[in-house]
Order: sequence, then C-alpha cells, then structure tokens
Amino acid sequence: MSGMAWCFAIGSLFFLVGPLDVYADLVGPTADAVTFFIGSIFFTAGGFLQIRNSRSRGERWAAVIQSFGTLYFNFSTARAIVVTTSDSAYDHVVWRPDLFGSICFLISGVIGLAAAGWRGWQPYVNLLGCVFFMISALASFVWPSDSTEVSGTVAGVNTSLGAACFLICALAGLRTSGSSGRSDAAAGASR
Repeated sequence: MSGMAWCFAIGSLFFLVGPLDVYADLVGPTADAVTFFIGSIFFTAGGFLQIRNSRSRGERWAAVIQSFGTLYFNFSTARAIVVTTSDSAYDHVVWRPDLFGSICFLISGVIGLAAAGWRGWQPYVNLLGCVFFMISALASFVWPSDSTEVSGTVAGVNTSLGAACFLICALAGLRTSGSSGRSDAAAGASR
C-alpha cells in the first residue's frame, strides 16, 4: 500500500507545481512539460500497484480504468514536450488524450466511490480531484482558428486543485498504511 500511495503522492506533487506560473517561469516551458510527464509516470506506477492491491471487483475495475487514464496522460504529457499549442496537431495529439484520461479518471472515481460503499471522505475528495482534472481538460482545448486555449488559467488552477485532492488522499493512505498496514479506502481513494 505505501508504495502505491508514494507513487500517487509524488505524481500529485508534479501536477500540483507544474501549472504554477512561478514554477514555469523559473524552469522554462520544456522543463515544465517534462514535469508533467514525470508526474504521469508516477501516476501510472501507482495505478498498476493499485490494480495489484485491489481487494474487490469494484476496486479492480476502478484501478484498471484509472490506469488507462494514466496511460492517456503519459501519451499527452510526452507529446506536450514537443508539440506547442500553435501546432495544428495539438488538439489531436495532446488535448484528446488528456480529455480521454480525464474521462477515465472520472469513471474510476465514481466506481471507486461505489466500491467504498459511499463511505469515508477519501473517495469523495478523490472524485473531486477527478472533476477538477476534467474541468482542466475542457479548459485546455485549443481553438484551431487562433491557437488559443479556452482558458489557460482555468486549466492550470483546476490541474493544481485536482492534484491537491489526489495528494491529500495519497498522504492519508501513507498515514493509514503506516499505522495499520492497509488503508480502508477503496480504489481511487489514494490517487
């Protein structure tokens, strides 16, 4: 459990700082894009550990769907390193996988909440993080006519808020796994 929670915590930290203007200005656009890619790798590792640690069918389904979402994020964040918003292929190679990953996260969050029996705070905070990621994906659509995002500010703020939700759940998972050896949170609650 703690390996999974650590992966989600580290991935969340990367997605928390990546959208911050002060960070992006400090490291530059390429390093900022690499930050998201590295974070996505940690999310994927956490997702696969979550599949392995699943105790119920609902938890397993949530973890599998979430892991597909992390793979979409791997692809979109890798492509964002070299494809800019002014590139005509941006929506196809960066935005769509981001949207599909966010859809997978939303579905897994709902399944994870149901698998938890609609109890506990972690699945709700996790689902809120999934909603923030979806808002971010929608706000980062690039209009083909002028190569501008719907709202870069809304996208960045919601990415950070979603990552903060996932970080809170991951840290709670670390605390719980350290004290009892296993978190009672359902799939998705430690993302």
